[in-house]
Amino acid sequence: MNTNAIDPRPLYSRATAQAAALIRTVRLEQLDGPTPCAEFDVRTLLSHLVGGTHRIATIGEGGDGLAVHPFVDGVPDEGWPTAYDEARTRADNAWTDATRLDALVQVPWGEAPGRIALAGYVMEGVTHTWDLSESLGHPLELDPELAEFALTIAHRVLPDEQRDTDTPFGSALPAPEQADAYGRLAAWLGRKPIS
Repeated sequence: MNTNAIDPRPLYSRATAQAAALIRTVRLEQLDGPTPCAEFDVRTLLSHLVGGTHRIATIGEGGDGLAVHPFVDGVPDEGWPTAYDEARTRADNAWTDATRLDALVQVPWGEAPGRIALAGYVMEGVTHTWDLSESLGHPLELDPELAEFALTIAHRVLPDEQRDTDTPFGSALPAPEQADAYGRLAAWLGRKPIS
């Protein structure tokens, strides 16, 4: 796949729709539960999903995404579905102008064309959707095509198996032999299923 020519917007919309459907399944008693991100409980993961979506929306709008904190505060426990829907609608609207795909933008990993930045956020969002799904006991079937795309991007932006502490993803782990695309993505990004 030539990632320099892709239009990631349809995949981004599908990825955020999938995450939104999963967020709607979260029960209040699950918010303090663990996730594959050892430093996040479910509430913190939701905060990051919303905050990261506002960050990529700001980038799409031509603003300084790095000035946007990738977590949000003040969302009531029952308000996560609405907060995420508002953020993803904003992000979809921010990227309607196709010229933004070729504009150079600043993202946490450096300067990149908008299409690569948005593809990176597909990878991050799909990965965190797996994290949330794992935390919730897999209440919904996840779209394998999104995981395959995210894995392609992950191999491109994180080609080395060993990663330092400045990288927001852990060193790659071996994927289980029968792992699906989500299992391979999770392993490449250093995630382990919750035991």
